[in-house]
Amino acid sequence: MPGGRLTQKDRQQIALGLTDNLPYAEIARRLERPTSTITREVMRNGGPTGYRADLAHRATERRVQRRSPASPRGAESAALPHGRDPVAVAEYEERFTTVMMQSGLSNKMMARVMVCLLTTDSGSMTAAELVQRLQVSPASVSKAIAFLEGQALVRRERDEGRRERYVIDENLWYQSMTASVRALTQQVDVSRQGVGVLGPGTPAAVRLENVARILDFVAESLARAAEQARDILYSNGGTAPDGGTAPGAGRTPDTGAAPDDAGRR
Repeated sequence: MPGGRLTQKDRQQIALGLTDNLPYAEIARRLERPTSTITREVMRNGGPTGYRADLAHRATERRVQRRSPASPRGAESAALPHGRDPVAVAEYEERFTTVMMQSGLSNKMMARVMVCLLTTDSGSMTAAELVQRLQVSPASVSKAIAFLEGQALVRRERDEGRRERYVIDENLWYQSMTASVRALTQQVDVSRQGVGVLGPGTPAAVRLENVARILDFVAESLARAAEQARDILYSNGGTAPDGGTAPGAGRTPDTGAAPDDAGRR
């Protein structure tokens, strides 16, 4: 039987086997591994229902790195600004990357680039800086940036030296919430279209209408929360995420409606 650690390809095969409801013994047979290896791998990485190959592989990489002596990484071995602890920062970035992957950025490189920009004081980096910081190829960075830019998560700017920099917007989370509202609204619309197609009152139509009602409620609540957060966070003369002055600019944030509005809220 093959020895050594499981590869990312092995983990992808494990994930496929779990999706097909194969027993651990069958997955092990296909990979020519002991059944105990597959059982241990699955149970330490989310179990049969929560196992994800990319996250499992990343978790294993982190465990190996913690057991291995730290190796210098060129410029990265230099002291960090503001007296930051390099080890603590590296561990935090690993945790943040994993959270970003679990939140939807399933590609590891895209998540790493996002975290890199978020944790940089300037909020912007050149392609060369990202390559050096992440120790990856320029092509990997370019592909990740193209995806993030397509999702409006980063934008390109030119600095004084005419170098192209990739910038992360400080209003990212507001923009992400509004994008989620748009996506939910589309799902509401298409669900309600199905009601007419399948025939009002039929079991399938009733199911779709219930889905539409739930998503509509969530979208409305999320949109209201995003606007309230914008009013509060930008209430002291700041610039709103859309580039204008926030509706609450210049006023002190309050905690709720006036007494005579209480019954309508």
